[in-house]
Amino acid sequence: MPASSHIRFFDQICADDVALVGGKTASLGEMYRRLSPQGIEVPNGFAITAEAYRYVLEQARAWQPLREALQGLRADDMEDLARRGRRAREIVYGAPLPEDLRGEILEAYRALRAQYGQEVSVAVRSSATAEDLPTASFAGQQETFLNVRGEERLLDAVRRCFASLFTDRSIHYRIDQGFDHFKVALSVCIMKMVRSDLASSGVTFTIDTETGFRDVVMVTAAYGLGENIVQGAVDPDEFLVFKPTFEQGHRAVLRRTRGSKKIKLVYAEGGTRETTRNIPTPQADRERFCLTDAEVLTLAEYAIRIERHYSERAGHPVPMDIEWAKDGLDGRLYIVQARPETVASQKRAGLLEEFTLKGTGASLVAGRAVGTRIGGGVARVIASAAHLAEFKPGEVLVTDITTPDWEPIMKQAAAIVTNRGGRTCHAAIIARELGIPAVVGAEGATERLKTGETVTVSCAEGDLGRVYAGAIPFEVRRTDVGSLPRPRTKIMLILGNPELAFQASFLPNDGVGLARMEFIIAEYIRAHPMALLHPERVADEEERRALLELARDYPRPADYFVQRLAEGVGTIAAAFHPKPVIVRMSDFKTNEYASLPGGRWFEPQEANPMLGFRGASRYTHPAYAEGFALECAAMKRVRETMGLTNLQLMIPFCRRVAEGARVVARMAELGLERGRDGLQIHVMCEIPNNVLLIDEFSQLFDGFSIGSNDLTQLTLGVDRDSAMVAFDFDERDAGVKRMLQMAVEGCRRNRRHSGICGQAPSDYPELAEYLVHLGIDSISLNPDVVIKTTASVLKLEQTSAGGGPVMTSAAASPLP
Repeated sequence: MPASSHIRFFDQICADDVALVGGKTASLGEMYRRLSPQGIEVPNGFAITAEAYRYVLEQARAWQPLREALQGLRADDMEDLARRGRRAREIVYGAPLPEDLRGEILEAYRALRAQYGQEVSVAVRSSATAEDLPTASFAGQQETFLNVRGEERLLDAVRRCFASLFTDRSIHYRIDQGFDHFKVALSVCIMKMVRSDLASSGVTFTIDTETGFRDVVMVTAAYGLGENIVQGAVDPDEFLVFKPTFEQGHRAVLRRTRGSKKIKLVYAEGGTRETTRNIPTPQADRERFCLTDAEVLTLAEYAIRIERHYSERAGHPVPMDIEWAKDGLDGRLYIVQARPETVASQKRAGLLEEFTLKGTGASLVAGRAVGTRIGGGVARVIASAAHLAEFKPGEVLVTDITTPDWEPIMKQAAAIVTNRGGRTCHAAIIARELGIPAVVGAEGATERLKTGETVTVSCAEGDLGRVYAGAIPFEVRRTDVGSLPRPRTKIMLILGNPELAFQASFLPNDGVGLARMEFIIAEYIRAHPMALLHPERVADEEERRALLELARDYPRPADYFVQRLAEGVGTIAAAFHPKPVIVRMSDFKTNEYASLPGGRWFEPQEANPMLGFRGASRYTHPAYAEGFALECAAMKRVRETMGLTNLQLMIPFCRRVAEGARVVARMAELGLERGRDGLQIHVMCEIPNNVLLIDEFSQLFDGFSIGSNDLTQLTLGVDRDSAMVAFDFDERDAGVKRMLQMAVEGCRRNRRHSGICGQAPSDYPELAEYLVHLGIDSISLNPDVVIKTTASVLKLEQTSAGGGPVMTSAAASPLP
């Protein structure tokens, strides 16, 4: 054979060479050749070809013993699988490397050392020929050896990689995927180690892995070598970047979540066989993000270019799963692997699956939700791999972390719960692939959950997944929304929780008619804005200390408020981009504001907060004007820094025309000028005066959103917080309906958008029908009733088309 017949350097490899060097190395070669010239850093290396693997087994006459070792294998018999897998690995590892192959490997290794320096260490990575395919990743099935130095250690690592083609997990996975053990071969990738042990590493996806939302880049990051994130041994930082506006030049992080990052994988010292070890992460490092925004944006740019390259090759969009590492010596970010994402991207377009809990139970533990499903069963706590045989099909697997060796029992689980891990850990990847719910990073799960107790695992409530006691009933609704026609009346959503935004965006909709800012303040900021501006006025020392702790990573506590609010609102705006998203400025009442940390020092006590210091009256009042300025700064950040100009704003509870004029003028002073860059400012139509003076209010605002709760309250004189008179609160009352009619007609007369965002259309289909008859422009609904109400509106419009036209507001000012 020619001297280098079994070696290919990265610059000799392309994506078409999967059969020669396996999927992993073919992709590395493709990027090194095609994308390095575009500025994407890829460390150099070489492949020992798959043909070399076959050559080794042929020379050792190992094929027949290997076939005999696997003949009659019962894959679901864990003991049989373990016994036969061990024998197969012994056969392959025992096959010596022929002298000519040994010489080729060492010659290539010396060339790599000449390029990077004699002290360079290498990663020795398995790369199977049935790997990183569009529908089966094979990720983590074979072994990787990091920080390998010296010729003999390199050669030993190569033999171990060859043998790892027959790990128990690899054998089981091939059987599940329908691959012939003897038609799959193994190449070995040897590449320069990136010194991320001195910095950080992680995984980047060009798709949201939980929902399949394709317009974001998701970056996960932790200190040290990347194996901890892949294995789920660490809870990483997580960042989102919105691709459409990023490519328009808006370089901004959409959203970030700080992980605990309790351990980091570093090089082992001394002459032990183990080349890496985990050590505790210093507390100061745990409490800060391990990447700067600039580094996140660099990784996002790399990811978008990689996705574009592979999509152009394929002729269709190809979301990517990318591993990266930061070198602590040169400070550069390197791409060390890229493969097609194989789970979220395979979801059927147009098929909407909604899981909803139909009961309640005690929350036992919580962590990061994987997917959007619900499952349950009897819990089984597995402390180590030695107890895997105890697991029974249909149970809920509860453990510290999972590794690829656990996959045979994971395939039998109803759900998975782990103490450690983030959304890109092994347990999360396999749970998505299997289509079962998983809650990862649920600290203390193995102590709080007990073997034999029945639990329900819910991932249908946002980013936070919960494990509840007992068997809680749940509903699954599957709808083919791709075939559902759109009504003339715009159907918009009511949202507050940014964690549900990506999933909700798949509902048939025309945007968001009401995004509740106060939900984000209460759940994500958890502090009164004035208390963050003036912590010195918080007289309780413990309360003041807690407020400052929330904002410890920011130059000023007020900056914490602006960034967190912008990220929450921005996530919703991104989810529905370019459709309009109308965000209502804060509409807490004084008793609600006072309940926020720090709030009691800034809020008056009112006998009836429902009719007191709320909405527009607060925004220019000295008691809250500075807080309103923070709200406006956050909205300006979303529109200008993030580039999400589909964000529109709405003023609540505006009692008088003069009050509205003051607020609009103040917003312009704060950089939110009506009409600039398409900014629309709407107003809630929820006070009879808004209806009676709608011609005057129309001079100030671009549209009206009817708040049926307050409009009903003030029309009927019923305190909606009073249980004593609740029986008199009815949005279907003739007087309320007359107010609705006057509002819609007033909007049409003034060429202004008319919508309704109160609870009534969600609760009463007949009221939604009445509004359609009036010709209202849009109806905003809670997500759980969107499909049902859309069908009703379509039916009504079709009926009216046959027996008389529905009144229309075609002359009204359209939403963008």
